[in-house]
Amino acid sequence: MLSVALRTLRARWVTFVGSFVALALGVALIAVMGLSLASSLNAPDGKPERFAAAPVVVKGADTLRVPTANGVRVHKLAQPRAVPAGAVAKLKKLGTVVEDRSFAVRARGGPGDLVGHPWSTAAFAPYEIDAGRAPRAADEVVVSGDWAKPGERVRTDRGTVRVVGTGRVGATGRVVVTGRTGATERVGATGRVSGAVARRGFENAVFYADERAAALSPRSVQLVVDADAAAVREAVRGSTGVQVLTGDARRHADADPDRDSEALTAMNAMFGTAGGVTGFVSVFVVASTFAFAVAQRRREFGLLRTAGATPGQIRRMVLAEALVVGVLASATGCVLGAYGAPRLAAQMVDGGLAPRWFTIGDATWPYHLAFWTGLFVALCGVVAASWRAGRTAPVQALGEASVDTRAMTRGRRLSGLVLLATAAVTLVLALVGDPGELLHRKTYVSRPMLLITAVALLAPVVVRPLTRLIAWLPARLPGAGGMLVRENAAAGVRRTAAIAAPVLVTVALAGSLLGATATLNEAKADETRRQTAADFVVTPASGAGFDAATLRGLREVSGAEVSATASSAVYVLEDGVSLAKSEARAADPGPLATTTRLPVEAGRTSDLDDDSLIVNREWQRHTVGQRVWVWLGDGTRKSLRIAAVMTTGTGDNGVYVTPRNAPGATVDRVDVALAAGADAHAVAAALRAAVDSSGGQVLTKNQWVRASHPETNRTTRLGLLLVLGIALLYTGISLANTMVMATSDRVRDLAVLRLAGATRWQVLRLVGAEALTVVTVGGVLGLLVAGLNLLGMWSALGLLSAPTTIEIPLTAVGAVLGACAVTAVVWSVIPAALALRRRAVELAGVRE
Repeated sequence: MLSVALRTLRARWVTFVGSFVALALGVALIAVMGLSLASSLNAPDGKPERFAAAPVVVKGADTLRVPTANGVRVHKLAQPRAVPAGAVAKLKKLGTVVEDRSFAVRARGGPGDLVGHPWSTAAFAPYEIDAGRAPRAADEVVVSGDWAKPGERVRTDRGTVRVVGTGRVGATGRVVVTGRTGATERVGATGRVSGAVARRGFENAVFYADERAAALSPRSVQLVVDADAAAVREAVRGSTGVQVLTGDARRHADADPDRDSEALTAMNAMFGTAGGVTGFVSVFVVASTFAFAVAQRRREFGLLRTAGATPGQIRRMVLAEALVVGVLASATGCVLGAYGAPRLAAQMVDGGLAPRWFTIGDATWPYHLAFWTGLFVALCGVVAASWRAGRTAPVQALGEASVDTRAMTRGRRLSGLVLLATAAVTLVLALVGDPGELLHRKTYVSRPMLLITAVALLAPVVVRPLTRLIAWLPARLPGAGGMLVRENAAAGVRRTAAIAAPVLVTVALAGSLLGATATLNEAKADETRRQTAADFVVTPASGAGFDAATLRGLREVSGAEVSATASSAVYVLEDGVSLAKSEARAADPGPLATTTRLPVEAGRTSDLDDDSLIVNREWQRHTVGQRVWVWLGDGTRKSLRIAAVMTTGTGDNGVYVTPRNAPGATVDRVDVALAAGADAHAVAAALRAAVDSSGGQVLTKNQWVRASHPETNRTTRLGLLLVLGIALLYTGISLANTMVMATSDRVRDLAVLRLAGATRWQVLRLVGAEALTVVTVGGVLGLLVAGLNLLGMWSALGLLSAPTTIEIPLTAVGAVLGACAVTAVVWSVIPAALALRRRAVELAGVRE
């Protein structure tokens, strides 16, 4: 049978080329995603940046470590602790101590991520200087980068400052100054280096005089000590959580030491999601294509059966063909994957989604996974069809060759119903048990796959009636074109289902994924709108929050009831083994009740005090009056009483505590409600005047709701676009491929139409109209799947007391459908036009 299979491959090359292309691209997708995923599993050891030249860095406690029966649980503290004063006093006896400070700065015309530091810390990078002198006055600064020149005056949210001096740092740690004085200054532990600093690439820095930096950011959580490391460790012994950092460990003193590992974690999740979705799409399309390729050959199988071939011989022949095509296509796909993976990695780096050092590694398991998956799918795709072909009697095979009289087998129907029932049961269980699970990204990304497979398997049941419904109006128009479109599409159920499959999966994924994120974002925006009772919301100009003077000015505004709140966190141990972190806001209960409508379902907001907290239903213990042991934002352990319980909502309700239970937290939001009889315009003007010096912003309630409208984070958004882009590209190619296969199989049908009197253009218009009809069938089925998925999320939001409207991304779905329609029409008309160049009589007698 192998020789017969090889001759068949040569005779029906169009069909097998189509299967080869679909499988090779599918394997390439799996290989690319596998290689990217393997390369994102481990981050290289980072190097220190700001403190690369520092002798020893001492850092206050910044992590919470809780021992449990299953090991130590660790969380980053929301408010890291400063090094204890007693330890600092001991360190100063050992050598020079330089306190480090970091605070956000906003400057007109400057980068958006400016960060301020004391000048004495500049030497520890070490920064390379161009010229000048160190900042001495409160209004003098040194900047990195080229956004400001020495001598310029720059307006910032910290006041107007002047950039001073030029200079450069030598390898010996000396500064050669070429400024106005021409003097030379030595760089020691105090770091007296001056000038416009060449940016090192890891931050945009603004250096102030030490005294001015201390006034702008009084709190310091780390310092540099010019002393022996062993002596430093002995001096801080007994200070809980204090870290002594030397060598490469000094990177933990940088602003974001875990950014590379966090970026890789995000990439790992993104590639895992993208790999799962693209793997599903490729398997789905490949299996559909191979099954369709076998279904096209029923007449050939009937002839072989008539000639005496046994069912087993036919099955072995089909499997041998699939084996040959599968091996060649899978190997080709692996080669394409090796070519495409580095280019995807480069795009990820250029787009800022991956660290600069990210490249594709030398892992081999993705190639094995891709190759054997492709071969397995190819064989599985033909098994069911070949089994059916082998079981068909010769006369039955010849009789059913032109029209699909029984396109739905018992096994396919049973599999589709089982998957559909599984999707329904899991949805009901989630709604009853944990509705919040349906809001997680992994859930709303994976659930559509189950429904897509179920609907695709059951598609032959609905294709015929759905096609007749879609073509109902065209079939009633003058002429026979509409009727022929309806009957051809309805008669070729297998062909219609195979062509509609790529459209179904693309539309369903686009509608489900983009619709889920849009619906969830709208629910969060509605939640913010319902909870905001303030007339105005005042926000700081930078991430540093409001200073004490600005807060006093806001509280002194006549006719305004002010609620100042700060971001913090609360940690709780659940089941004795899980350390859970809850975002918290610190607020005074009286003003909070005036400016905010918390979704409280038990207790009262006004009952909040220094001995209590407000939690939500997600907490394991959420009964009013219960006491619960928690760790505050700075790691302090404390027993607090539950004063009130909020609904779960979209998961952002968090926890509320008083300012006393959020030590170190800085006020970063001020809600303002108008007192009875107060003039809104006068209050707004007074609020703006109070924050003018600090650059704060006064927003009305509606402006605040719009400004705080949640957006899908960049990584998630680009990850979804990556998934959908790859899926659309692959399904587009597969759709074109299937259209070519289907059209080449209908050459004799088209010739009969020409012999019946149809012109060449009439036949081509008929082919194009059929393609549009089939794409519409796939689009309707895809929208059905997307609608069912979004309905489940909408129900979950309702149960979580966060009702909203279903957001269907009509623009994106329309664009996907349009792309599929254009692809289907073009790649059905082109092969038909090429075939119709021959005489109709010749085409009618062409062999299969």
